[in-house]
Amino acid sequence: MQDLDKLTPEQYRARYEALQAKARSRAAASKPVAKFSEIAESAVIFRDTIPPGSYANFRLNRGAALRITNGSGTPGAAFFMWNADETSERYNAGDTAKLQWTTNLTTGRVLFSDMGRVLAAITADTGVGHDTIIGPNSPAQTSGRNGRDNIRAAAAKLGLSRRDVAPAISLFSPIAVDTDGCPRWRNNPPAGAAIELRAEMNLLVALSNTPHALSPAQEATGPISYIAWRAPNAKADDLCRTFTEEAARGFINTDGFFAA
Repeated sequence: MQDLDKLTPEQYRARYEALQAKARSRAAASKPVAKFSEIAESAVIFRDTIPPGSYANFRLNRGAALRITNGSGTPGAAFFMWNADETSERYNAGDTAKLQWTTNLTTGRVLFSDMGRVLAAITADTGVGHDTIIGPNSPAQTSGRNGRDNIRAAAAKLGLSRRDVAPAISLFSPIAVDTDGCPRWRNNPPAGAAIELRAEMNLLVALSNTPHALSPAQEATGPISYIAWRAPNAKADDLCRTFTEEAARGFINTDGFFAA
């Protein structure tokens, strides 16, 4: 293993370029097949539907699975997480993209905390696109309910404050970068788009049915639903644990947190 403290600037550059090349090769390869789970009714922990403009907050224990379904094609849903055992640890939008060398968060990818641990793994996804750069809409964009205020309200109900909230991921938000380098809204997600997550830590979750900041429509147009259930334990060859070297290190950190 390389001693990073002893590398020269040239060696750091070579290491960076090697990691970048590997990430680009992985991105160009065939995408993992999204296999959504069969959910036994006896395994269901809870389920609910969030009306347009509303939000939910709940606890999701390590090992449980969560499926969020956009049955109406509404343009986005804001999602945020904290470590339930130590709420100063929370979802980190920048590290999630940077550590995996991609903004394409889909099947096989993971959602990192600000302490280098994996909060949740994306075990299945219909591939519509989820944005962790720009995020949900704000009070400046709508006179109605908005993602930023809803996430803050959800945090308050979990005993947290504004200082505990950081940039959220906006689910079901198809974003593309144009030739001038500007992010643009591509189109509304199709009805029935879904994402399936597995909790890798005990989580506090905030989920808001509000649009992405770039959506032409700044009011939610329909409900989203979610269901949590007791999922089988991840196997040694689990896709999310082995898909990237960066994720593998994140899981080492995560497992160490529970082994301590």
